[in-house]
Amino acid sequence: MENKNMLASILFSLMGFLSMAQGATPPPPMPPPPPGLPIDNGVAILFFVAIFFGAYRILRLKKQNT
Repeated sequence: MENKNMLASILFSLMGFLSMAQGATPPPPMPPPPPGLPIDNGVAILFFVAIFFGAYRILRLKKQNT
């Protein structure tokens, strides 16, 4: 009976050491970075459209308040 208990305790302690000895799987590779988008003449056009729209809204609000 004593030998069975000793054998069981040795097996359980060795099982813990063996499970810690197994290496972890490496992490998956990183995804590629997103493609860069060029900034071209469309930004200038968008800027001028925003300026004209803002001026239009300001003038329209001034006409409504008068």
